[in-house]
Amino acid sequence: MIDARDITKTYPGTPRAVPVLQGLSLAVSGGETVALTGESGSGKSTLLHILGGLEAADTGIVTIAGQDVGALDEAGRAALRRDSIGLVFQQFNLIPSLDVGANLAFQARLNGRYDAGWAGTLAERLGLSDLLSRYPEELSGGQQQRVAIGRALASRPPVLMADEPTGNLDEDSAARVLDLMLSLVRETGTTLLIVTHSAAVAAQMDRRVHLSRGRLSAPSDAVGAAS
Repeated sequence: MIDARDITKTYPGTPRAVPVLQGLSLAVSGGETVALTGESGSGKSTLLHILGGLEAADTGIVTIAGQDVGALDEAGRAALRRDSIGLVFQQFNLIPSLDVGANLAFQARLNGRYDAGWAGTLAERLGLSDLLSRYPEELSGGQQQRVAIGRALASRPPVLMADEPTGNLDEDSAARVLDLMLSLVRETGTTLLIVTHSAAVAAQMDRRVHLSRGRLSAPSDAVGAAS
């Protein structure tokens, strides 16, 4: 479902360029949940942005849900994100002018896969049924993150990518949000790649890979084989 091969990425710098990803390869199967860990500044978010078509690699091949991301123009990458990838960010990125119900439905309406029954199920499962008429500024951080997860899953994308989705939450809220997200992705067979600094979060995934010095490895406590 996610196949990245020989990915490199270097950023310009002074006095020299800064290599971030160096011949990195990663494969994630359909329905698998994978944690991507690494030190701050190791390039975790950069890799996620490349896989999600938000940023271009310098070299290498990225295939998501059968599509060669590098072969797509900007419009094609936007269509791939709209149709095949759910994205959840630490900053929530909700639309402030839309209420909870409209935020939940936003991506699904864009790609023509809005299902009122599924939207209602998501709202109920995520504890949002009584908040549908509220606006993001009226919600707590945990509630906003649940809306972001619901929006990403509303169109039943084959792939969900999440960048530190519980990083802004207290421990109890983070645990509840993670449990909900994992329950939903496993029920729907969604492939999940989650960037996290939390060992507790990583331990709940099928597999963990660690990014260091621009390459991936499997920690000794990871479940499964390295990509």
